[in-house]
Amino acid sequence: MSRIERINAELKKQLSVILRDGISDPRVAGRMICVTDAQVDRDLTLAQIYISVLGGEGSEKDILDGLNSAEGYIKSCLKSKIKLRNMPALRFIYDNSISYGRKISKIIDEIHSAENQENKNSGE
Repeated sequence: MSRIERINAELKKQLSVILRDGISDPRVAGRMICVTDAQVDRDLTLAQIYISVLGGEGSEKDILDGLNSAEGYIKSCLKSKIKLRNMPALRFIYDNSISYGRKISKIIDEIHSAENQENKNSGE
């Protein structure tokens, strides 16, 4: 595992804890925020943090605004947990893959349900 990959994994792990326990902004507090990925660029100046919100569809912009306004606090928390010479700037990006996956799963379930109903009706 390369150094960048280790930093990405540690950022993802520590951010998950910070977002779960430490943000008091009302746009963020109490939300089920999942850090799906963290990608630091090669020179460690920028970290793109991909987040997904469970059960909070429609409020993505507010949550991203809250996270961006809390960047300084989040970075200070990260500095105490991850030893880097310079902590990269954080850019939060909404990742809709979880909600998209749920939508696809629901469509597949509906198709299977319709097929089962059709099979029951044709068997009578």
